[in-house]
Amino acid sequence: MSLQLYPLVFEPILKERIWGGTKLKTIFNKPITSEITGESWELSTVQGDVSRISEGEYQGKLLSELLSQFPAEILGTKIHEKFGTEFPLLFKFIDAKEDLSIQVHPNDELAKKRHNSFGKTEMWYVMQADEGARIVVGFKEKSSREDYLKNLENKTLLSILKEIPVKKGDVFFLETGTIHAIGAGIVIAEIQQTSDITYRVYDWDRVDAEGKSRELHIDLALDAIHYDTADAKREYAQEANKSNPAVSCPYFTTNYLPLSGKISVSNSEDSFRVYMCMEGEFQLDYEGKAWNYKKGDTILIPAGLKDFTLEGTAVLLEIYI
Repeated sequence: MSLQLYPLVFEPILKERIWGGTKLKTIFNKPITSEITGESWELSTVQGDVSRISEGEYQGKLLSELLSQFPAEILGTKIHEKFGTEFPLLFKFIDAKEDLSIQVHPNDELAKKRHNSFGKTEMWYVMQADEGARIVVGFKEKSSREDYLKNLENKTLLSILKEIPVKKGDVFFLETGTIHAIGAGIVIAEIQQTSDITYRVYDWDRVDAEGKSRELHIDLALDAIHYDTADAKREYAQEANKSNPAVSCPYFTTNYLPLSGKISVSNSEDSFRVYMCMEGEFQLDYEGKAWNYKKGDTILIPAGLKDFTLEGTAVLLEIYI
């Protein structure tokens, strides 16, 4: 039995968060039912949160089922050899109505030792930002464990961290160990390693509807943090109908692709491709069949699907390994 090749899209996995809002519905028409929906996991094989295919031949199947049957055809041979039947990346949309916690993610080594997990290298593409919105990324100047702990205890942590104003189209790359927080009034597309390991160090002293504060992971974070400045912002070209490099790291490559008209894509890398639609609408044609997509859609192109065309007026993020 061989894999039926076509672009795969998935049912969103919606997550309520204390800091979430309703923009995932108003901007992307995601089927949220809560006023505090913070995340839509678009493509995931995190245990307990595995994406389900929403249309076509494999509608209703979990991605993990398909990967167990056709790992090389979906992932690509080299990725299958490295990751087995695990999908190595996680794709999300995030709506921060309020500030997220100040947090850090461990590297592969620490995550493997403590949690038997991948680390969490990630990138953000800002899709929408309210006036005055900002993020927190890294320290203003080189710090130390002692200085960090003193400021954490005195509730002056923000005074030693770097706040960066953001606007639509900004791209940030966050290596593991970078202390960070997404600020209020921002919607982002997030691309990251398949991991749900977050060490929360400060949560603005807020409590939930029952008066409970969320768990902090101050001790775990100490060995994970890089006590240094971070150069997270990435500049990139925006040439039409071209894959403009935005982020390249050992875990993923992300290109910015402004589509205006029709282009042919030849999947020369031995890798799956993912397209996240940031703006507009487009059509994908493959072997005489056409599929239509719009802003907020995330599409997985199996590695075995080699040559196709994209047509429309849209802004896409193109991701592969």
